[in-house]
Amino acid sequence: MKPALSVAAHSRWTTPENLLRISVVVAIATIALKTSAWAVSGSVGLLSDALESLVNLVGALFALGMVTIAKRPADEGHPYGHTKAEYFSAGFEGLLIFGAAMAIVWASVDRLLHPQPLEQLGWGIALSMLSTALNGGLAWVMLRAAREHQSMALEGDGRHLMTDVWTSAGVVGGLLLAMLTGWHWLDAVLGIAVALHIFKEGGRLVWRSSQGLMDESIDAETLAKIERCVRAFEAQTGGAVHCDKLSTRRAGALHFIDMHLHMPGGWSLAHATQLRMQLEAALLQELPQARISMEVLPLGVQTQTEAVQRYGDAPSP
Repeated sequence: MKPALSVAAHSRWTTPENLLRISVVVAIATIALKTSAWAVSGSVGLLSDALESLVNLVGALFALGMVTIAKRPADEGHPYGHTKAEYFSAGFEGLLIFGAAMAIVWASVDRLLHPQPLEQLGWGIALSMLSTALNGGLAWVMLRAAREHQSMALEGDGRHLMTDVWTSAGVVGGLLLAMLTGWHWLDAVLGIAVALHIFKEGGRLVWRSSQGLMDESIDAETLAKIERCVRAFEAQTGGAVHCDKLSTRRAGALHFIDMHLHMPGGWSLAHATQLRMQLEAALLQELPQARISMEVLPLGVQTQTEAVQRYGDAPSP
């Protein structure tokens, strides 16, 4: 078991802000390496790889800005906090990926129509593999930290870096085939294939970002935890208490939970409040980052909002 101090130090080192700052530095280094690889070899595949790293840099800078905003506490204008800012990061990075993919297609088609011999591929491949190792190591750390911190921005940047790793591996594989076969057109074809793969990743990031901004329900595994906790609480009360109208959403690392808590109308307000606090404590033990809202109602009573939603018009007073 790791000492508590080392675990705390590791947790501080792998915060989203620190990892995104490292991502900026690594992106600058990989741009230099991959641009050098393209310059010495003339490979459009390596050029496409360098453009993808430029997107990594811009995306990491934007993600760092959004994570900084997301940490701001709730205020009068934003009573639910600023955590949704991270979804803008993923969406913006997805749009950048689209732009890079179009640039890669343009360069690849031009090279396919006007083929040129490739030079010093050995150096180009070596520089590309070095940058790939940097990206791969950072992506692995970022994806692990994203799960720990529930950071959409960090996950988006980590997955983008991992896509860059596989892209670079494909480019290097194509260049090795070109060296062995002498078919230089493979370089341009591979550039187009890389662009199509990048388009797919960009679309996935934009979609996930849009779902977060549209208040998508939390994941099925976490929702199952909530339901188990609620059913266990109902069982503890001997079935006297019933919970319904459960709705959830996620905003960055926060989980918002809303529900109705029904109990006998003759119970005192103090007793009802005590039971509500017990359920809230049990839910917070499962999900420390939850923001919970529970409306206490007598059994068999519905709210005015429920009546409107059920019948389509306002109920009579």
